[in-house]
Amino acid sequence: MSFLDQLKYDANGLIPAIVQEQSTGRVLMMAWMNRASLETTLATGKTHFWSRSRQKYWMKGESSGHVQIVKDIAVDCDADTLLIQVEQIGAACHEGYKSCFFRSLRQQGQSAEVTEPRLLDPESIYGKK
Repeated sequence: MSFLDQLKYDANGLIPAIVQEQSTGRVLMMAWMNRASLETTLATGKTHFWSRSRQKYWMKGESSGHVQIVKDIAVDCDADTLLIQVEQIGAACHEGYKSCFFRSLRQQGQSAEVTEPRLLDPESIYGKK
């Protein structure tokens, strides 16, 4: 049985993928993969995902150029979550931050505060929404 056959996908054929910067250990993002996007990731060495909202495949960085070069893919003990270690080129977050986890809750009842600098203005890459 192949590695891909051993994975436990959800009812929609998806598996969560946590993306971590290999050099720092920083969690950059979480996205969904299906078997085809994982196969493409393995074949190209760049991360590819399935967008649940847009119902389509996408490669990280296809619009921005901020690609992720895959260094390692690990699976958890239950075979239902992937950990993908990457070399991140540019910002991982579409809002212009290094990580999608750029806000933190410091105290109960408070709003989340931005905890890292914005690397770029997303409008300069994606245009106005």
